Amino acid sequence: MSVPLRSGRSTWRRAATVVLAAGWNRPSPADFRLLLLERAPNQRFMPGAHVFPGGVLDAADSSADWLRLFAPRHTPSRFGLGPAPPQHPSFPGLVHDNAHAGALPDDVALRICAVREAFEEAGVLLLRPRDSAPASPGPGLALSPPPGLADWRSRVRSDPRCFLQLCEHLDCTPDIWALSNWGGWLTPYGRGTRRFDTTFLLCCLRETPPVDPDLTEVVGYKWLSPSEATERFLSKEIWLAPPQFYEMRRLETFDSLSALYRFSSDHPLEITEKWLPIVLLTADGSINLLPGDELYVKDSDFLEKPMSTDKKTEELVKEGKVVNRMVIHSLYHYELYVSLLSKDKLVYPKNYVVNKSLPAHL
Repeated sequence: MSVPLRSGRSTWRRAATVVLAAGWNRPSPADFRLLLLERAPNQRFMPGAHVFPGGVLDAADSSADWLRLFAPRHTPSRFGLGPAPPQHPSFPGLVHDNAHAGALPDDVALRICAVREAFEEAGVLLLRPRDSAPASPGPGLALSPPPGLADWRSRVRSDPRCFLQLCEHLDCTPDIWALSNWGGWLTPYGRGTRRFDTTFLLCCLRETPPVDPDLTEVVGYKWLSPSEATERFLSKEIWLAPPQFYEMRRLETFDSLSALYRFSSDHPLEITEKWLPIVLLTADGSINLLPGDELYVKDSDFLEKPMSTDKKTEELVKEGKVVNRMVIHSLYHYELYVSLLSKDKLVYPKNYVVNKSLPAHL
């Protein structure tokens, strides 16, 4: 295998995404649905894709001004979140352009970012009254939308510092305690020079909150189960980027909201690893290699370069013994090959292979 060279360095930006899972009482394969937002076709990054709510970390998300809002019930440095998550070494050679050295710990700032973006994009308020007692275990509820939602959202979109003003106006804090670690993804080579180091957070709600797309970044939305999202993707009704597709397949291993909530709550510090897919160009396609795969090499060379081989995709699939990879056949045709066993601290998706003679084969 060889590694073609590429000139220039990528610009890395830190971001946060919230996987919003809500209870669903109607007959279905699972008793929860996931919120997917349809990005506007004019967006620079993933135009038209269906994504989880989220966006780029802003300096306002780690401002010292948040300290007075969390006080007196919640105080630094952990604000009641428990022990700090372990610091996994980042991918060699990765340097951020917006590593804000704010007053808040990184994981607190990223939670505030995710809550802010859920409000900006979808009008969903993951807030908690300041004087409320600690929430009882189990999925919670989003705050009912306040009067003047559109005006507040316009202000926050123009200046993220206004999100703190909204929280002060409502006498609430971002419900950072309702968000659990769910790992993260780094944009692989080939998606342009604007790339993201994105923390994924999970929030379980008892029921679906009202959703109001901003009609700027987001033009529509859907509440779908993981299996429904996969089916809509295969039928080309929606488009999922590879990380969202992989996460859908992981989430489908949970048959209930309570099981998903229990898993994330039982392992608050373990589900923190972020994955950078390494692109392997084959003679007739490409494969995204993920950590744990026998061909995966965590080396700074692969920040800006793909691997390449003269072998065909099918050869590599047949040869693979220890695998965690996604074969990219086309825009709407992915396959997953995973031989790694799920453990208490990490759930892997099952293999997913599309049978060409049938709509899909799981």
